[in-house]
Amino acid sequence: MRKIQQRHVAAVAGALFTAALGFVLHFFPIGRGLVHASYDALQVARGERKADEAVIIYLDEKSHQELKQPLNAPWDRALHARLVDLLTAAGAKCIVFDVVFSDPALNNPAADETLAKAFKASGRVIIAADLVPLSGGDAQVIPPIDLLRSNAVDIGSAEARPSSDLVVREHTPEEELPSLSWAAAAFVGAPVTTNEAVRAQHRWMNYYGPPGTVKGMSYADSMKGGDALDKFCRGKTVFIGSRILTKFAGERKDEYRNPFGFFRSGGAMFVPGVEIQATAYLNLMRGDWWSRLPDAGERVIIVGLGLVIGFLLVRLPPLRATALVVVALAMLFGVCIFAATRFSWFVAFIAAVQILTSFGITIIYSSLQAYVQKRLAEQTLALYLSPKLVKKFASDPALLKPGARKQAVTLFFSDIADFTKMSEGMDSDRLAHLMNDYFEVAVAQCIHKTDGTVVKYIGDAIFAFWNAPEPQADHALRACEAVLHFRDTGVREVSGVKLHTRIGLHTGVANVGNFGSVERVDYTALGESVNLASRLEGLNKYLGTSHLMSGETLRGGGDKLVTRALGRFRLKGFETAVEVHELIGWPQEAEATRAWREVFANGLKQFQSGDFAAAAMGFQKTLELKPDDGPSKFFLERVSEFIAAGAPAGWGGEIQLKEK
Repeated sequence: MRKIQQRHVAAVAGALFTAALGFVLHFFPIGRGLVHASYDALQVARGERKADEAVIIYLDEKSHQELKQPLNAPWDRALHARLVDLLTAAGAKCIVFDVVFSDPALNNPAADETLAKAFKASGRVIIAADLVPLSGGDAQVIPPIDLLRSNAVDIGSAEARPSSDLVVREHTPEEELPSLSWAAAAFVGAPVTTNEAVRAQHRWMNYYGPPGTVKGMSYADSMKGGDALDKFCRGKTVFIGSRILTKFAGERKDEYRNPFGFFRSGGAMFVPGVEIQATAYLNLMRGDWWSRLPDAGERVIIVGLGLVIGFLLVRLPPLRATALVVVALAMLFGVCIFAATRFSWFVAFIAAVQILTSFGITIIYSSLQAYVQKRLAEQTLALYLSPKLVKKFASDPALLKPGARKQAVTLFFSDIADFTKMSEGMDSDRLAHLMNDYFEVAVAQCIHKTDGTVVKYIGDAIFAFWNAPEPQADHALRACEAVLHFRDTGVREVSGVKLHTRIGLHTGVANVGNFGSVERVDYTALGESVNLASRLEGLNKYLGTSHLMSGETLRGGGDKLVTRALGRFRLKGFETAVEVHELIGWPQEAEATRAWREVFANGLKQFQSGDFAAAAMGFQKTLELKPDDGPSKFFLERVSEFIAAGAPAGWGGEIQLKEK
C-alpha cells in the first residue's frame, strides 16, 4: 500500500508538472519555436499539392539584363503597360502587381499615362499599396498614385507578416485595406469573399509545396508573347513581382523562409513575397486555408493531455511506459496529420514535449525507485551476506521473494558462555556497546570473511550457514575456518570483558529461503539439521569444549583441519546417535597437539568397547598432557558412573543426554 500511495503521489506530481509545462510553453514566448515547428512539420507531413490556378511573372536578374532596366531605379512603366496588354490578350483572368507605384515615374513621365490606359483597357488589373508601421502599433497606408489607382480595378495591401523566424504563416489581416490576395479573389468571384465572417477570420497559410510550387516565368520571356505566354497564363490569375536575386531593382522585393525548404536539404529555402501572395490567393479560391483552435481551446487540450499522460506514465513501469509513449506519439501525430489533410493544425510539438518530458520523469522516478530499492536490498542483504555477496545478489530480486527450497548447507550456531551471568547488573549502554563490538568482529572477521550468510542474531547467539544463497563446493571447510577465526579472535577482552564463544556445526539438508514476505525479508533455514547444529552448540557446555561439529561436517571438509573424535551422542529430540568431533586448529597445529589427541583417542576407543578401567587410564593420561581438557573430565565422570552402576542394557558406546 505504501508503494501504491507513493506512486499515486508521484503520478499526481508528474501530471501537474506536465500540465504546467504545456501551459508555459503555449502561453509564453519560450514555446514559440515549438508552435512554429508544429505548423512547419505538419505542412510537410501533409504533402505537396498542385497549384495551377495562379502563375507568377518574375522581375528577375535575367529580365534586368535583357530589358536593360537599371538595378537601382524603378522599371520603365511602359514595359509594364506592354506586359498588361500581352497578358490581357493571352486570356489572363486577373493581373496582380505586387509592385507599389507610390511615386510618379521619373525615367519616363509619359509611361504613367500609358500604364493607366493599359490598366483601364484590361479591366482586370489589381495593384499594391504599402503599409508603413508607425509607433504604437498603427500603420500608415501608402497608396499608388491616383492616376494608376483610379484605372486599376482594385488595390490591395502587399504586406506580409512573418514570424520571428521569417516564415509567413498567417494571411495578412483584412483590416484598413484588403490584402492583394483577397482583392484578387474577390475580383474573380471567389465565394468566400462575400462572407464578412471569413474576411475577419484568422487564417493560416496552406503552402502547396517548396519554393517554386506556383509556376513562374521570367518577365523578359513573357514580353515575347506568343503561344508560350498564352499557354502559361490563359484562364489564370497572374501575379507580377520581384525575386530576391534581382539586385537594386527599385521595386518592392521581399523574401521569406518556406516550411518545405526548411525541412528539405538541397532545395530552395526562401520563397519570394509574390509567391506568398499567390499562395494566399489560391487558399481563398480553394477554401483550403488552415485553421487553428483559439488559444484558450488549445490550452485546455494541452493541460488536459498533460494531466492524463503525466498521471498514467509515472504509474507504469519503464517498459510499459515506453510502449505507451510510442503509442501516444503515434496517435498524436497521426491525428494531427489527418487534421492537416482537413486544413486544420495543432501545436503537436508542445504535446510531444509534454509526453517525452513525462516519460523522462517516469524514467527518472523509476531509476530513483530502483536505486532506493537496490540500496534497501543491499542494506537488508548486508545483514546476512558478506560485502562481496551483497554486490552479487543486490540486483537479484528472486532472493528476496517468499519461498524456500531444500538445500545442503553447513549450519552454524554460536553462543557466549555465561553471558546471562556476565550481563547482570551491567549498564545497558555499556552492554549495547559490548555486543556491537562483539558482533562486528564475529561477522566481519569470521563469518563474512569466509562468505558465510548470517541468518539472525538471537540475543548473544548467531545463526549462520554456508552454501546459500551462493553455491560453495567447500562450504563445510569454510564454516570450520570461520570457527577457527572465532577461536583466534573470540576469547578476548571486549570493553574490558572476556568473551568465550561456543560453536556448533552440522552439515545437512535444510529448507532455505525467505520465510517472510516481499515487505519483510526473513531469509533463514528450517529443519531438523538446524536443530542438530543448535544441540551441538549446547553440547559444548557439557563437554567443556568450544567448537563441536558433526561427522557430516567432518567428512564435508572439516577433516582438512585438526580435529578429534569425541564419540557418539544421543541428543535430546533425536533418536539416532550423532557422531561428534571437536575442531582443534589449523593444519600447522597438528604436531603440537598430536600426543594428547592420540592418548585421548585410545581412551575413547577403550570406553566405547566397554573396558572402562583402561579408558579411565587413558583419560587420566590425557589430563596429564592437557590438564584443562574438558572431554577427558566428562568421560571420567561417565566411567565412574558405569563402573558403579554398569552400562545400560544394549549399550553401543554412545552417550545419552536428556537435557539440551
